[in-house]
Parts: sequence; C-alpha cells; structure tokens
Amino acid sequence: MNNKWNILQRITDSGLVAVIRAENADEAKKITDACLKGGAAAIEITYTVPGASEVIEELANTYSPDEIIIGAGTVLDAETARIAILSGAQYIVCPYLDIETLKLCNRYQIPCMPGVMTIDGVIKAMEYGADILKVFPGDAFGPNIIKAINGPIPQANLMPTGGVNLENVGDWIKAGAVAVGAGGSLTGGAKTGNYDDITKTANEFIRRIADARVSK
Repeated sequence: MNNKWNILQRITDSGLVAVIRAENADEAKKITDACLKGGAAAIEITYTVPGASEVIEELANTYSPDEIIIGAGTVLDAETARIAILSGAQYIVCPYLDIETLKLCNRYQIPCMPGVMTIDGVIKAMEYGADILKVFPGDAFGPNIIKAINGPIPQANLMPTGGVNLENVGDWIKAGAVAVGAGGSLTGGAKTGNYDDITKTANEFIRRIADARVSK
C-alpha cells in the first residue's frame, strides 16, 4: 500500500532520494534503473528536465510503486504540482516554501517537501502540513544547520539537498537528517554513460547512511 505515510516511511527507511536532472526520458530511465539496483527508495525528476511531466508519466508506467517511488522536483507552483501528480508523481519537492502547493498536496494526500532555510520557514511549513522539510541549499550551511534547527524544533524532519556527497553524508545523518537528496554526486556517471558507477555510488550512500545511523 503506497499511501502518503507509506511513501514517507520508505523514504526515511532508505534515507536516500536520487535527484535526477536527465536530458531525456531514456536517460532518466537508465539512471532510475541504476539507482534502483543500488538501493535508492525514491527518485526525483526535476522540472528542469525537458518534458518532465512526460518523463514522470513514462517512468510511472514502467515501474510499479513497490519498485521505486517517483517524485517531482523543482516544483515552483501548485499548477505544476497538480500536473506532476496527474502524470504519476507520488511526492512533490519544492526549492522554496509555497503555501498553495502545500495545500494542494494535502488535498490529495501527496507528500510535499518544501525548501526551507530559516526557523520561520520551518515553522510555517510544518503548520501547513509538511512532513519532511527540504533544507536547501544544503551546502550554504553544511550539516550544522540540522543541529541548529533541531535544537529548538526537534520535531522537524529535515532532508538536506545540495552539496550532499559520499564524504559528508554520514555527517548529515549524524546531525539529525532523516534522509538526504543527492544529485550530481550520485548520478554523475550518466554524463559518460557509466550507469554501473551510479549503482555503486547509490549502494555506498545507503551503506554510509546505515552506518551513520548506528553510530549516532
């Protein structure tokens, strides 16, 4: 059963969301295959990808929800979120806090992860029903921002995106992140057609996330 809570649980259990900025649907499918083999629970097709809605629809028709969770990223408004959901997106990720997008996602019981950088943004996002908050851009502050936010707001579930790589993913998890979003540091192999490298990198991300959780 892939309702809202099941989707959120699978993402947090895995700890890894693969952020895909592919050139076309075929490349997106190859990256998805590689991430799936590596243990990633979810992929995020960004709306910087040409024909992103069509890519999401094709992936949703290719993979069952039990195989991998397909989401839409770089969603800037509620209109785009609705199109993405109708195309098959199971969750929505935004680079900033857009209240109308959050309200729409809540209406249809679709997880929405808005981008936040401040305590004010965290509180507002939670008040409007966001269950996981995307700390973006993560590399602007580093893992310490997770501790800084969770200090006064320990109930905030934070997922950094931007600047997350194999070298620092353990630090993010130890700081309190419930999951991480990884883009180029995970999918970079696609530029040279080395999809096996993506699988190996995804697997290593999963391993380091698990290790960091044990040693927290």
